[in-house]
Amino acid sequence: MTTDTLLEVRGLHRSFGGVTALAGCTLEVMSGKINGLIGPNGSGKTTMFNIVTGYERCDDGDVLYQGTSIRNRTPEAIFALGIGRTFQLTRIFGRLSVLDNMLVATQRKESWVRSMLRPTGSASERDHAMELLDFVGLARLAGELAGSLSYGQRKLLELAYVLVADPQLILLDEPAGGVNPSLINQLSEKITELNRQGKTFLVIEHNMEFVMGICHSVTVMSYGCVIAAGPPEIVRTDPKVLDAYLGGTEEDDDDES
Repeated sequence: MTTDTLLEVRGLHRSFGGVTALAGCTLEVMSGKINGLIGPNGSGKTTMFNIVTGYERCDDGDVLYQGTSIRNRTPEAIFALGIGRTFQLTRIFGRLSVLDNMLVATQRKESWVRSMLRPTGSASERDHAMELLDFVGLARLAGELAGSLSYGQRKLLELAYVLVADPQLILLDEPAGGVNPSLINQLSEKITELNRQGKTFLVIEHNMEFVMGICHSVTVMSYGCVIAAGPPEIVRTDPKVLDAYLGGTEEDDDDES
């Protein structure tokens, strides 16, 4: 694995009315690494994720992926470049089976017109979907409605869904949030295994044990800015980080984290 910069965020600004969500946010995501992103609620983490993946537009600044600007591109265009993401609240189709959710993901890789002109799920697509479900431990539940899964299982399904497109960079928004300890361990193992296979991660998380246990580097945000970045063992003792978490509270903005 290389240590080159895969994603670079330069001086992002974003305001919602009179509330500033990002105030010159700058960070780097190193290729082949598990990069953590932490900070108090309202610090701008999810807003930054949304801008990187095209779900929100920035007011100023730039986002570079492999050295090329992707600022304000559509989510579809960014997805096609090899950037996948999950969300704080899982976005699955509860009335479809677990396997059918995966087959929907296969259609997302191609044009809407083409996907509508062929039957859903070729034999090879179904085989690939089952391989990914087996990887995350959900193959035995392939025929069950996705809405019947536990919250942790839904997180695993969303990860498998993202993997269908074989992205180079995966952004995870609170993967361990609301998940029981045994499934947290399973998520951690799968992320680590995917990283060994060459996948790069940027992970928002409030579970410090989870972050410090799997991340090679950690970036800390507060009030829309990056206040610290480096190896977990250094960041966790940084006075600015301790002050951000213990020295006061921040007003929540439109960003849930």
